[in-house]
Amino acid sequence: MDRDTVRRAWDEVAQTYAQRRDPDGSDADLIDELCARCQSEPLVVDVGCGDGARTLANLPAGSVGIDFSRAGLELARDTVPSTGLVQADMCILPLAANVADAMTAYHAVFHVPRADHPTVYREFARVLKPGGTLLMTLPSGRFETTRRGWMGGEMFFSAPGREQTLAQLSEAGFKNIQTRTAADPLGTDSEFVFADNTTG
Repeated sequence: MDRDTVRRAWDEVAQTYAQRRDPDGSDADLIDELCARCQSEPLVVDVGCGDGARTLANLPAGSVGIDFSRAGLELARDTVPSTGLVQADMCILPLAANVADAMTAYHAVFHVPRADHPTVYREFARVLKPGGTLLMTLPSGRFETTRRGWMGGEMFFSAPGREQTLAQLSEAGFKNIQTRTAADPLGTDSEFVFADNTTG
């Protein structure tokens, strides 16, 4: 799928996804750990925020949600009305360099073609302050596929594999990489990664 097709696909399934996923779970608890690593009143950017219930609603005041889908952002506006929301492609984040204290990307990067994942991670590193922490879902396998019937529509998934993802994060300037396993929004276990930005 090209980017416009992925965006339209998310617009079509955003409401169903928001209704079917659990807003609570142990992956939400990881946000507390992330915030504990930050200074007071941090700026946290949530990439792929969707409806905002799972991550953005649990982030500190002043956080920013970014999503490719206009429909997802409209849902987030109802969920977290006081939060800044931006429609953008994570490959080209419309944010200045070294502005974010932390960043989340839950179940987001694997909707970008895996050939572009290094670009995404370099963008994450560019936006994060030196020493800022990224918390994101770590894909378990290597795949590139379109799932038809997913949430009543179809969706693109792509990842280079777990070890390649960890290597790409390191190459983008992330260090102190630590992984955790937690329950995801659809009731299965997923691996997540904390990584500190060393660029800047």
